[in-house]
Amino acid sequence: MTALQLNAELFRAMGKIADDETLMKKVLNYVKRLAAKKEDPTLMTKEEFFRRVDEAKKGPTYRMLPNEDLTTFLSRIGNDV
Repeated sequence: MTALQLNAELFRAMGKIADDETLMKKVLNYVKRLAAKKEDPTLMTKEEFFRRVDEAKKGPTYRMLPNEDLTTFLSRIGNDV
């Protein structure tokens, strides 16, 4: 089944229980648990974010020169990275 077909099937099945608050709560809780299992590599805690910022501050810094385009800048610092 395609994602679109699965989506339609899910909503058809939910339509059958839409008037039952208890069953809808169970569906919602289950879907939330499934969603939580799917890892997002971009998510991090506030502590992790600030730890990474502090680590980055320890490294070298680079500035673009006036009237320098991105390609020139990247080629200039490419040897340092």
